Amino acid sequence: MFNSWGWVNAYGTYASYYNQHLLPGTSITLLSLVGASSSSLVLLLSIVAGRLLDAGYRLRLLVTGTILTSVGTFSLSAVNGEGRYGQGNYSLIWLTQGLITGVGMACFFVSASQIAATWFTKRKGFAIGVVASGASIAGLVYPIMTKFLITLIGFNQTVRCVAALLTATSILAVLIARPNPAAEINHRKPDTWTNPRVFVDKNAYKSASFCWLTAAICFLFFGFYAVFFNLEEWAAHEGLGFRDETPGGFDIALPHEVKDDAIRVFYLLSIMNGASTVGRLGSSYLCDHFGALNVHAVVTFIASLLILVMWTTAKTVPHAIAFVVVFGAFSGSVIGLPPASVADILGKSNPEAQAHLGQWVGMMYSTAAVFALTGPVIAGYLITAYGQNFLTVQLWSGFCLLLSSLCMSVAIFYRERTSARQWATQKAKKFNISLSSSPEKSRVPSVTGENNVV
Repeated sequence: MFNSWGWVNAYGTYASYYNQHLLPGTSITLLSLVGASSSSLVLLLSIVAGRLLDAGYRLRLLVTGTILTSVGTFSLSAVNGEGRYGQGNYSLIWLTQGLITGVGMACFFVSASQIAATWFTKRKGFAIGVVASGASIAGLVYPIMTKFLITLIGFNQTVRCVAALLTATSILAVLIARPNPAAEINHRKPDTWTNPRVFVDKNAYKSASFCWLTAAICFLFFGFYAVFFNLEEWAAHEGLGFRDETPGGFDIALPHEVKDDAIRVFYLLSIMNGASTVGRLGSSYLCDHFGALNVHAVVTFIASLLILVMWTTAKTVPHAIAFVVVFGAFSGSVIGLPPASVADILGKSNPEAQAHLGQWVGMMYSTAAVFALTGPVIAGYLITAYGQNFLTVQLWSGFCLLLSSLCMSVAIFYRERTSARQWATQKAKKFNISLSSSPEKSRVPSVTGENNVV
């Protein structure tokens, strides 16, 4: 997770640097496309990665992810000349950071939570939350590491250092990430991989709860990452943050940026990512007591209100810091709970159903991939089309999350109705068996007959 969504969470720092230095004059829409491409690929390929994981190909997925993310990140350090002002190559940045690295991160994403989940039953939600916190830690480490190293050694050398950290931690995951041996018996290896049914479980779409949760995740990715990708540019534009003028011409500051009481813009993104760790862990703990889907709906609704009310009215540095701290905590819950919500729908105590967890999570995320790709791009276009007006992206993100929470509420309704039906069916079967075994069964009318109501 440190090297999948953690890398996506840190992209706002790179987008800000590209806009200010490597690719001056490039529209926010195009810059958002790089981060949106990587995040959408992570989701799109989740259906393949999830099914491979259910079949037991954990090691191959992690090794492939390590190779692709390492190659993509190291290549990023070699495609922008000397990394000086105006020397950026947008096409190659998209190819390395958006495409190659994105495909590699897709191998990590589903594997991360599902491998850990095999070891837990009662505390499955909290376990997944602990794993998901890796993305928050990376969102704290990578921006600070990147900014300070650029000041000292320049962009290209900085990216190589980041790539070295990414490779080392990925190799560590390959060596120690092992599923529960007891889960090996539930591996579902198909006779052939050419049949599309291998990757798509039609039973998932017979579940109204799963379908509504999928719709919720689509709306979620439509607006969620627009906040992370544009936070630094918003702070600089509003005079709440500034960029450093570093020795050697590695960075420059905008003329209108206020430096008297402003904060470095990358600190805002780092604070937001750091605060999300609390949200991921706290909400995951609550999931084991109140149900993952219930908690997910509540935190998503609160996150939408924070954007619509708190972000739109943040006009001072303290208010900006307050927003990134509070929203960061809830954002960690929002983005970290989808796998736990799917596990909740499947039934955490049903091992046969849980054997489909990777596949169902992959199907859900793959459906949301197009929204993850277009959402940040639309938000970037709105900012540009209305003259650098960041109120547009604030409203866009807030209402997308609000719609997401409403869809989750419908998913809860259908989940409860399905649970009630299953409970009634089990009771009816039990009652019928009890009656059938009674010595006086001949005198008791049937409760399962065609004309009777159970």
